[in-house]
Amino acid sequence: MEEALPAWSLPAGAVEGISLPTEWPDRVTREWAFGGADGAGVRVCILDSGIKAGHPLVEVERAVKVTVHGNEARVEQDDQGDLSGHGTACTGIVRSLAPACSLTSARVLSGSKGSGAALIEGLRWAIDEGFAVVNMSLSTTRRQFAPSLHELADRAYFRRTMLVASAHNMPVASFPWRFSNVISVGSHQHDDPFAYYYNPRPPVEFFAHGVGVEAPWLGGGTLRVTGNSFATPHITAICALILSKHRELTPFQLKSVLFLTARNVATE
Repeated sequence: MEEALPAWSLPAGAVEGISLPTEWPDRVTREWAFGGADGAGVRVCILDSGIKAGHPLVEVERAVKVTVHGNEARVEQDDQGDLSGHGTACTGIVRSLAPACSLTSARVLSGSKGSGAALIEGLRWAIDEGFAVVNMSLSTTRRQFAPSLHELADRAYFRRTMLVASAHNMPVASFPWRFSNVISVGSHQHDDPFAYYYNPRPPVEFFAHGVGVEAPWLGGGTLRVTGNSFATPHITAICALILSKHRELTPFQLKSVLFLTARNVATE
């Protein structure tokens, strides 16, 4: 008589059903990971302050906003757009590195400020919409929102939505970048937009170009900007490039590919 398996276990006859057909190379290189990729077929959501409509360097397929009235939060078309420039910059950085990805702007900030309720609802919407990557160049220091954000980060992980979040620019605890199932990003001072480094001393996991970044801004032009906010869309774009070549990758595998192709890890 066969012994009953615990919950979530793998029956002997089910091994074939979890086979992973991807042929991994002997060594994961940047060429294998995203060489020749343009982001085609990958849906990316930017949770931020919206975008400046009509900016020549920023093109999105959809722009929505999150509004909160009392206990009710709604997602609707965004006709107002970006008032601070922050979301326009982050969206434009992703577009410049992954030009063929599908971009959606979800405005959860009014200018440079926002509410925890709007952030949570915007993230929930993005996960339920099934975006492959969600860029979050923002965080909250209010710990009362941490449990809800943590729950959503877990939901995203198991639904194959990769969350990429910026570390706070000040040495304070904030969320969601400190969650281990989120790709957390800080800045480095090198100019190469494709240079990123793995950090063996968390909580920040990766460093990307985030100092003196030329990014789209209000008014139709560009501005030199600095901050972890602007390093984050560089990693988001690279995730989109990787997924456009290897759409089958789970968030765990995607993060592993980022690690193996980081400048201080890769041998090429």
